[in-house]
Amino acid sequence: MFSNDTFDLESLDDVFNRMLDTIMSSKDDIFIISEQSRRSFEDMQKELEIVRKQISIVIDEGDALEKSTQLAKQRLVLVSKAFDNYTEEQVRDAYETAHDFQVKLSVIKTQEKQLRDKRDDLERRLRGLLDTIERADHIVNQVNVVLNYLTSDLKNVGLALEQAKMKQDFGIRIIAAQEEERKRLSREIHDGPAQMLANVLMRTDLIERTYREKGIENALAEIADLKKTVRNALSEVRRIIYDLRPMALDDLGIIPTLKKYLSTVTEYNPGVEIHFQSRSTEQRIPSNYEVSIFRLVQECVTNSMKHGKCKDIWVKLEWLSNAVNIVVKDDGVGFNPQGVKDHSFGILGMRERIEILNGTISIDSEIDRGTTVLFKIPLEVE
Repeated sequence: MFSNDTFDLESLDDVFNRMLDTIMSSKDDIFIISEQSRRSFEDMQKELEIVRKQISIVIDEGDALEKSTQLAKQRLVLVSKAFDNYTEEQVRDAYETAHDFQVKLSVIKTQEKQLRDKRDDLERRLRGLLDTIERADHIVNQVNVVLNYLTSDLKNVGLALEQAKMKQDFGIRIIAAQEEERKRLSREIHDGPAQMLANVLMRTDLIERTYREKGIENALAEIADLKKTVRNALSEVRRIIYDLRPMALDDLGIIPTLKKYLSTVTEYNPGVEIHFQSRSTEQRIPSNYEVSIFRLVQECVTNSMKHGKCKDIWVKLEWLSNAVNIVVKDDGVGFNPQGVKDHSFGILGMRERIEILNGTISIDSEIDRGTTVLFKIPLEVE
């Protein structure tokens, strides 16, 4: 697969860094488009609200003019039937009054039609902007997945390529990991925020119809319910972002971040209880170690829930002066480690990550006896 020629590792690192710069630049451009669309969306929403108020005012004025016009017409009919009983000035006044009201009514009807057309156009443009925002956010999330993988696991691309000489399936594993992550992210977004936002879009039309047919109180009730849906969508988006790369990791460290993550997992999986324990005093360690510890625990917890069908999970970190021991245990169905070690991508990924950290991993599992995973990682304390 590889020739015996020596790799120009500096050139490869340079290419890799330029590739990252290009991806970051593209991401920033997409983000700018998204933010511009959001501002336009907000401005257009305000304009739409003004137009809707104008329509309401014009409709009220039109209703009043309708009544006045009818009264003027009735007066004109009376005058016409008893023409001889009225002076010429009274007859002329009746005709002019009826004519003036008819002209005003025609003008107000024209204004109403123009405002309705403007409202419909604004609503169409808002739907188009919302679609642009959703697409831009989706693309930014996908780019974030790629950047997260590249920057966390492939910073030293030269070293990775040297290791790939001995592991010919390294490239295939990377592609498989990327595709698996994309499928997972796409599925989560489609089943969660995308469905919720589609529901929000449909509900806005329902609110407008409710306002016209049932009045403002019913419309306000629908809006209150719609806010709950929007809050749920926002919560789901935040959960997905946190799962991709918890920002608290850099600011707070591994222990608070793990507590938050495990709490979130328990919240979204009410049938599972997770018990967390950290022995001794936590140390701030290099970022790549914290990310790796988080990913190892995340992979174990995910496997326990997805494959282990467990009810309880125990996560324990033991901090030593120059190392950290991590134990993840569950009461699930268990498995035969010898039978799956060469076929499970999750286990392979954990082994590779541990090897990079010069650590060790041991897996103890039996059918119907649960699973225990032990990581031992030597630390370079900052």
